[in-house]
Amino acid sequence: MISTAKTCNNTAGFSLVEIVMVLVIASMMMAGALGLMVYSSDERALRSASGEIEMMAKRARMTAVLKQTPYALEFRLGVVRLMPLAEAGQVEKRTVGGRRIGGEPVTPVGGEHRQYTLPAGVDTHVRRWNSTEWLLTGENSIHVWRFDPTGLCEPLGVRLTLNKSWSEDIYHPLTATIRDRQFEVR
Repeated sequence: MISTAKTCNNTAGFSLVEIVMVLVIASMMMAGALGLMVYSSDERALRSASGEIEMMAKRARMTAVLKQTPYALEFRLGVVRLMPLAEAGQVEKRTVGGRRIGGEPVTPVGGEHRQYTLPAGVDTHVRRWNSTEWLLTGENSIHVWRFDPTGLCEPLGVRLTLNKSWSEDIYHPLTATIRDRQFEVR
């Protein structure tokens, strides 16, 4: 009798070429993910700063309307401050050694005061209404954004830069909210 026997010659496992290809694809995906994480940290810092400035602008508008007193946001190097307009924009005079001229600083007299310190490395630029020039906030330049008791404010633009990434926010004069936003992360 003739017997039929089925023989299998299957080898289990992967070839070296298949393993190398999987490792190459995985390393390319990890490199891309690492690049996105670096970008997202800049993006996160810029979005956070932009959101804080928008909240302070809304608060300045609301406080000016409720207290019937003009309020302001003051942009200084590394800091954004909310205060009554009468106190905004005052230059702190110092000697060459760094000491204040005129004794201790004047303490605020009532009204609401808040301060937001920008993340390290974030620079602030301000563009006034009907202008095309972005003005950098530096050590010797202070920009004041006025909020009237009528609820109106100047239609201002704020540009935040961090390394080569930037965010531009244009604010609405009636609501003090962001009307237009442009963003670029590099």
